[in-house]
Amino acid sequence: MAGSGAMLPVSLELLAGDIGGTGNADGAGTAVRFSGPMGVAISSSDGRIYIADRENGTIRKATSAGVVATLAGKPGGFGSADGTGAAARFRAPDRVAVDSAGNVYVADETNHSIRKITAAGVVTTLAGTSGMPGSADGTGAGARFNHPSGVAVDSAGNVYVADSANSTLRKVTAAGVVTTLAGTAGSPGEADGTGAAARFDHPTGVAVDGNGNLYVADDQSDTIRKITSAGVVTTLAGTAGVRGAADGTGAAAQFNAPQGVAVDRTFNVYVADTGNATIRKVSAAGVVVTLAGAAGMRGSADGSGAAARFDAPSDVAVDLSGNIYVADFAADTLRMVTPTGDVTTVAGAANLAGSTDGTGAAARFDFLGGIAGDSAGNLYVADGANNTIRKLTADGVVTTLAGTAPMAGSADGTGTAARFGDPFGIAVDSAGNLYVTDSANNTLRKITSAGVVTTLAGTAVTGGSADGTGSAARFNEPLGIAVDSAGNLYIADSRNNTVRKVTAAGVVTTLAGAAGLPGSTDGAGAAARFNFPSGVAVDSTGNIDVVDFNSGIIRKVTPAGVVTTLAGTAGMSGAVDGTGAGARFGLVLSASVDAAGNLYVLDGPTIRKITPTGVTTTVAGTPGVAGIMLGATPRFSGPQGLAIIGDSIVVADTNAVLLLRHGAQ
Repeated sequence: MAGSGAMLPVSLELLAGDIGGTGNADGAGTAVRFSGPMGVAISSSDGRIYIADRENGTIRKATSAGVVATLAGKPGGFGSADGTGAAARFRAPDRVAVDSAGNVYVADETNHSIRKITAAGVVTTLAGTSGMPGSADGTGAGARFNHPSGVAVDSAGNVYVADSANSTLRKVTAAGVVTTLAGTAGSPGEADGTGAAARFDHPTGVAVDGNGNLYVADDQSDTIRKITSAGVVTTLAGTAGVRGAADGTGAAAQFNAPQGVAVDRTFNVYVADTGNATIRKVSAAGVVVTLAGAAGMRGSADGSGAAARFDAPSDVAVDLSGNIYVADFAADTLRMVTPTGDVTTVAGAANLAGSTDGTGAAARFDFLGGIAGDSAGNLYVADGANNTIRKLTADGVVTTLAGTAPMAGSADGTGTAARFGDPFGIAVDSAGNLYVTDSANNTLRKITSAGVVTTLAGTAVTGGSADGTGSAARFNEPLGIAVDSAGNLYIADSRNNTVRKVTAAGVVTTLAGAAGLPGSTDGAGAAARFNFPSGVAVDSTGNIDVVDFNSGIIRKVTPAGVVTTLAGTAGMSGAVDGTGAGARFGLVLSASVDAAGNLYVLDGPTIRKITPTGVTTTVAGTPGVAGIMLGATPRFSGPQGLAIIGDSIVVADTNAVLLLRHGAQ
């Protein structure tokens, strides 16, 4: 792959893990395929179930018998277009709500907008503007959101939004008038209070009861909050900063990154306790019990109560009979839990996620992130949902280098004694040391070849954007990471919208971008703007290539911090090959660079190549077609990380490690 001419024939092989049931297919039961179903809602009028199929960029609808059809959007056709059915475009739809008339409301997270879909599939934008994050109140396109995650709708047609990155709760009237109901943008925290005096920490899910009270899954504070119609915020269950799995009443209960909530007619609240992989029930008095699943025991097994297994349940909805429907994100399935805790799979075929060490297909992973290789031919992957770092030898033998699945935390230590929180990016230096962006902990970790884990920079859970040395530095959901020949690290500090540089001694500086100021402007240093950068790669001359996720473009940063746009046009998404601004990208994520300076990026279910002069071509995969297919016509499902190894590309795709090998010319 060193050259920049015509592509050689390719063949996709499985190195380790399971290629499971991810994809996009309508149908019934196990014939259905999802790719990262994130949100779920139920119509009170006809019992129809709606699913935000995030990685496909579509909104699906299902009957209670598991018959699934696509309501709006085109699989892999990411964008922000209004229109009818397949003509509409979404970009990472997160959660959904449905009103009594059958209208569906979508938190289109990375479009920073709230979308409305009629029962006939006509999509319009109710509030917000794609590519323009912020926190402004206003009407329609004049309002601004920042990664809205959860939505709920009341009987009067008002839509409530968990505006995650702003750490606020917003209200949108049927006419699109947006106001802030509680919290203060840019001031995350855990304080109860009224209106702007209250604090949230990345709220993700929201539900509304018949009296107009809201219930919020406050993800990073590990609590369930309640908001009255007057904006008075209290904590219903859990204690901020105390992560765990304990049942109990009020503050005695513990949650682990809860993401989705639903409320029934008698004011019981149901919680998708994502980090614990369980479904919890909270009474109106705050009494918490675990209804299904077992804390820390991930999987996709049907069964009763603690015998059932979920992989990464991200959202819940409850029907009039008290049945709870669960979007099991990492398992790519729609599940149902009866009021007595019996779990069945309604639609989709589960990936065989897990944490088993072994050889080849016998190994199990759970939602892989970044991948990197060392000079000896070993591969290392960030096993995100397992909170571990795994090693894969050239012979296909998988072992766990550090962490214990699925125990989240931030402890330094050796091997299984260490703890991580959603590790994502990974890089290897010339001495064989690993560097990991521990995204939920907002830290940068270092792992020696012997598995000794230390924290190189940042302080666990404490987000921010401060430069400094070691624990004095602050990050906000760091994702991509790369290392240069001198041992300097470069980090895509996603929610700060900056690119950071970290020396081997842990000295952190901001190379380009300005924290809290998203955009797509080229320029030098703090004058440049990024919009949720997610991936970085560094070439042999020291230039840093940056995947600017929300802008849908590829940027180049010189060692002096001068930023230019290499390929794509901000706000113009698609899957078009071309040169420079003529290329189009969809959900572009991770990056790796070869010895000749060619950049390879993951773009939804495809791999794209960008030459040093900005010529973009599609290497493998088909836009809009998700689902792993081995052989000479490669298909990918939900790839998160890639690395250039010799003349091949290694891809971390959901629960499998794949090798894209080149043949003869």
